[in-house]
Amino acid sequence: MITFLLCICLLIVGYFTYGKVVEKVFHPDDRQTPAIALQDGVDYVPMNDKKIFLIQLLNIAGLGPILGALSGALWGPVVYLWIVLGTIFAGGVHDFMTGMLSMRNSGGSISEIVGKYLGTGMKQVMRVFSVFLLLMVGTVFAVGPAGLLAMLTPKSLDKNFWLIVVLIYYFLATLLPIDKLIGRIYPFFGLCLIIMAIGVGAGLMFEGYPLPEMTLQNLHPKGTPIWSFMFITVACGAISGFHATQSPLMARCLASEKKGRQTFYGAMVAEGIIAMVWAAAGVCFYENTGGLQAVLADPNIGPNGAVYQICMKILGPIGGVLAMIGVIACPITSGDTAFRSARLTIADWFNIDQKAIRPRLTLTIPVLAFGAIVGGFVNYAVVWRYFSWSNQTLAMMALWAASVYLWQEKKNYWMAAIPATFMSAVSATYFFAADECLHFMKLGLLSLAYGLGLLIAAVFLAIFLKTTVFNKKAANQPLAQS
Repeated sequence: MITFLLCICLLIVGYFTYGKVVEKVFHPDDRQTPAIALQDGVDYVPMNDKKIFLIQLLNIAGLGPILGALSGALWGPVVYLWIVLGTIFAGGVHDFMTGMLSMRNSGGSISEIVGKYLGTGMKQVMRVFSVFLLLMVGTVFAVGPAGLLAMLTPKSLDKNFWLIVVLIYYFLATLLPIDKLIGRIYPFFGLCLIIMAIGVGAGLMFEGYPLPEMTLQNLHPKGTPIWSFMFITVACGAISGFHATQSPLMARCLASEKKGRQTFYGAMVAEGIIAMVWAAAGVCFYENTGGLQAVLADPNIGPNGAVYQICMKILGPIGGVLAMIGVIACPITSGDTAFRSARLTIADWFNIDQKAIRPRLTLTIPVLAFGAIVGGFVNYAVVWRYFSWSNQTLAMMALWAASVYLWQEKKNYWMAAIPATFMSAVSATYFFAADECLHFMKLGLLSLAYGLGLLIAAVFLAIFLKTTVFNKKAANQPLAQS
């Protein structure tokens, strides 16, 4: 229990210490924000900063910090270390920088931001990559809550029924002005989310669950290596490229740059705390990681069933239902904005004005159609694995863009370059090792995957240093053009 409480405290302290350092380096000022300068009543809408924080938290706190943390618990308490350090030094930096850079660039999508700092070629890659990721996220976050809702309702209301209901809501949330639907219902969902996190966390501590202390031992039942599988699996619980696609939504609504740390860094820390609660639940609720593995692999239970069992057992029927609403709200309030972000990313790509309803419909209908088709026929577990890798790869790209920006501004670029290098190694290693990629581990070539992953990270860092720090002619040029 001491380790669990210490990790929660470290996350809170990290917000008030390292979060302030990151803010000081970026130096927000009193310039007019896109919410004021480009106000259109649809996507650029000034809103109360407390409401914006809550929306940002719900945008980013999808199934990632819940199912990702539960799955990460298969490695044992060592997952705590990644959640804490990843949130403070990587995820918080990533979210703050992408949100603030969007504000400094007219509320632009992450693909446009990356293109500005890494060059036109990377802009095209990021446009395709980010739209693909957003569609995957929207699909995952439609299928997941549909399954949970089916557990709480009569058998006649099965997963397919709830999938249709969720997609109808997503259609409205993608199409309507951001303050008309999303801005009005999120406070209720936020209350459920807070009840869920506090309730499950308190239940673990006060109902006698054996919360284990920190160990660096790999406790995965199948012996799956910690590097880099655990870092990919936890996904949004520590750092997430998906957040880079969400931050521009609130960057278009913030009326002051000085609320950036509260909105972007703060929401990531809050998500890290949620991830800690669910990682702790995964570590102790089923007594050991073998028990957890059996539940997650059971086709009749799976990750959604595990969430249901934990909520009901710890909080009882009434508290459990409230907690489940919070758990359901997490993915729904990320899925809706995932599809909305996909619409905006495509609109930025092709310069399609979104103020009128017809062009919004033109983009909304095919985006939601993709989710409906994929959500109905593709295996959820397969979608999640590809989402996890693409998610962390996008985070890597966003951090390299932030590194270039900080270098151009003659600020501490290492703040972004170090986590960018780390995430480059994580993503590259997983690409070579994982079964759904080049499956080097299955071929007995895991050491080669490790070496190639580290080599690629070193090459990326060398390219960054060579074309920026060691190139005096490169100032104020995109990395790919310098």
